[in-house]
Amino acid sequence: MSEPSAVTVTAQTIAKLARGVRLREDPVRGQTVLLAPERALALDEIAVMIVNALDGERDLDAIAQEFSVKFEAPKEQILVDVIAFVDEFSKRRMLELKS
Repeated sequence: MSEPSAVTVTAQTIAKLARGVRLREDPVRGQTVLLAPERALALDEIAVMIVNALDGERDLDAIAQEFSVKFEAPKEQILVDVIAFVDEFSKRRMLELKS
């Protein structure tokens, strides 16, 4: 089986949950988890916000701008963090990317 072609995550990247991946509340653990076939990842509050913002329509720059206004924080720093998150979760095949 061949590896999917690597996509460099940039401010112009558009991301969404990969097919079969769902965001769910786990009442037993009291956490939000990202469920994928045969795996689950517990997410903190910030990760949940990022996942919810990944709508497959807006690029990461637009999402960082929205968070910058909401949290009164520098967009550049938020963008760095969002790109790192998306890069890591795409490597885990939890996200689909378009650049």
